[in-house]
Amino acid sequence: MIEQCVLIDFSADRGLQEQLREGLVSMILAGRFLPDEPMPSCRSLSEQLSISRNTVALVYERLCDDGYLVSRPRIGYFIDPRYLPQPGTPEPPVSLVSCNVQNAPLWGDLFKVRPTDLVVVTKPAQWMRYEHPFIYGQPDTSLFPMEQWRDAARKVMGSVRDHDWLLDQVDQDCPMLVEQLRTRVLPKRGITARDEEILITLGSQNALSMLAQLLMDEQTRIGVENPCFREAINTFALQGCQVSPHPVDEEGIVLDADSTRCQFFYVTPSHQAPTGVHMSNARRQALLQQALEHNQIIIEDDYDSDTNIEAYPKPALKAHDKNGRVIYVGSLSKALAPGLRLGYMVGPAELIDELRALRRLLYRHPPANIQYQMAYFLAQGHYDTFLRRYREHSTYRWSLLGEALDKYLPRCRHNANRASAFWVEAPPTINTQKLAWRAAHASVLIEPGVRNFLEADAPQHFFRLGFHAIRTEAIRPGIIKLAEALDKELLRCE
Repeated sequence: MIEQCVLIDFSADRGLQEQLREGLVSMILAGRFLPDEPMPSCRSLSEQLSISRNTVALVYERLCDDGYLVSRPRIGYFIDPRYLPQPGTPEPPVSLVSCNVQNAPLWGDLFKVRPTDLVVVTKPAQWMRYEHPFIYGQPDTSLFPMEQWRDAARKVMGSVRDHDWLLDQVDQDCPMLVEQLRTRVLPKRGITARDEEILITLGSQNALSMLAQLLMDEQTRIGVENPCFREAINTFALQGCQVSPHPVDEEGIVLDADSTRCQFFYVTPSHQAPTGVHMSNARRQALLQQALEHNQIIIEDDYDSDTNIEAYPKPALKAHDKNGRVIYVGSLSKALAPGLRLGYMVGPAELIDELRALRRLLYRHPPANIQYQMAYFLAQGHYDTFLRRYREHSTYRWSLLGEALDKYLPRCRHNANRASAFWVEAPPTINTQKLAWRAAHASVLIEPGVRNFLEADAPQHFFRLGFHAIRTEAIRPGIIKLAEALDKELLRCE
């Protein structure tokens, strides 16, 4: 018997059986084990990897059940012949790195657009390793209702149920999910809609991308808030749209002489992204009236509809739309788990019909199993239960951060609305990109606000603080460290 070395770097946050199986399958498929030679014995492998023999034995048995291994009594486990290299099997292709690239395509000349050139708001890849990550858009994963989500999965995959989610839905959505949106989710925002006026998407970004592809081109002029949600503006810019920035004050977007030249408006009325400002009733009515008079379309991004911690949140702008001029974009995963990438759009049936056809060409439909699972999760009341808990935690975190800002950063102004982040204005001499660099050295992460502005000479002294990804006990110490970094920057500027 030839002893074979197996190296697996186990991670503490995953099960040993899962990681061992994953490593062995990868080596089997890569042809690492010799034909007609037994796999390392359970004792040998357990000693190599410092794990129990039972763990190895269980993994071997399951690999036998799945056809990767065959067991020969009193001899050992062997690779199933189907996974051995076959005679005449060609060698793997040579890595492109070692190829002669003289005749390779000049890819840069082939690109019709360059998404990498667009300005983005980025986060460090290892943000979770910082002690005080005041970043926006990432949840507290400990709040995720894992057992209830598993319960919904069991209901979808139970043997006594129809397994429609296994089929290609072509361009259709889960009827139960559409019903849950129509009867339970949208009414909370004051919106009534028919089934044919609702489309499921892969999140809000996907909804905006499809709208831009269907409705916009180089001749399109779209009015946007400034500062703004950058990724939305990037989506419109990718279609070649003419972006018309509109300032934001304490009542929301400010309409001006240029507003009547726009064919579209993209707005975040409930909590303006990123400032958190409410759009006042007067501004809402003015925007709707202008859209009617000048034949304009409004895209409402209600990104924090489920995460809103206001005691009495205002209805959506769509709730006041009497003329079918507002397209409503919402999310089902913003609070629950952004990685689910599940959202929806509400609009006139004719528009939704064309978007459905476009979606079919792009990716047919969002994964059916996730749609059905979310539908059951909503129907069983798990989502509402989760949101109540989420809002309680968010309100507490918002209060902690607000109090810390008032106490330790009195020279900085911040929004008083109960938005899902704090938009903070530092003293005018502060460059928050430099402040962010200094704070990061104290394990404090903040998001400079300069990239949220559209003008060339954008103000440098704004930044955003999220409060969902950070541990509650780390909020106050983090602001104390940030205040120390701010003091050093102020001294440097003098």
